[in-house]
Amino acid sequence: MLEVKGISYRYPSSPWLFRHLSLRIMPGEIVGISGYSGSGKSTMAQIIGGYLKPDEGTILIDGQAIPIFGFHPVQLVWQHPERAINPKWRMKQIFEESGGFDQKLLASLGIKSEWLERWPRELSGGELQRFCLARALVGDVKYLVADEMTTMLDAITQAQMWHAVKRLAKERNIGVLAISHDQHLLKRVSDRIINFTEIN
Repeated sequence: MLEVKGISYRYPSSPWLFRHLSLRIMPGEIVGISGYSGSGKSTMAQIIGGYLKPDEGTILIDGQAIPIFGFHPVQLVWQHPERAINPKWRMKQIFEESGGFDQKLLASLGIKSEWLERWPRELSGGELQRFCLARALVGDVKYLVADEMTTMLDAITQAQMWHAVKRLAKERNIGVLAISHDQHLLKRVSDRIINFTEIN
C-alpha cells in the first residue's frame, strides 16, 4: 500500500500550498484525483514521485520509507512528454536508459518498432507519451502517478493509453494515481475518485 501521510508543502516566501494532506492507494487500484488548476495537484505528484521533498509528512510503501538511492518504485508520467525526453537521443537510446527492453510492453502500448530509430522531433505528442509511459512501467514499478497524462492527446490515443494502463495495473498489481481535471475521464478509468480540496 502507498501511504501519503500528512504531507505539507510551500514554495519559498509563499503561503502553504497544502497542509497535512493524506491518502492511500492499494496495489492494483486506480485512484482519480480531481481539482482546479493551481490547487497543488502537480506538486503533490512530484512529491509522491520523489522529485520534491515535503516540508512535513512522509510517503510510505507497505509501511516503509522509500529509499533515497536506487530505483524509485513510484514513477511519474508528466503532461508534456517533450519536456521529459532528451531531444539529442534517438528513442531507442531513451528507452534503453530506463533499464532494458520489454517488447510485450511496447506492443501493448501501440509503440511501433520503427519508432525506436527516430528522433523525438520526428514523433507526435501521442507517440512520445506512449514512450514515456512505457519507460515508467519498465522494472519493478509498484505505483504510477499520471499527472494529466493524456490531456494534450486526441480522444482515440487517450482511450488507447488508458485502456492499456487499466489492463497493466490489474495484471501487474500496480497502483495508479490518475490526476485530471476531466471528470468524465476519471469516471471511466478510476476505481474511486477523490476531490483534491477535500484532502487538502
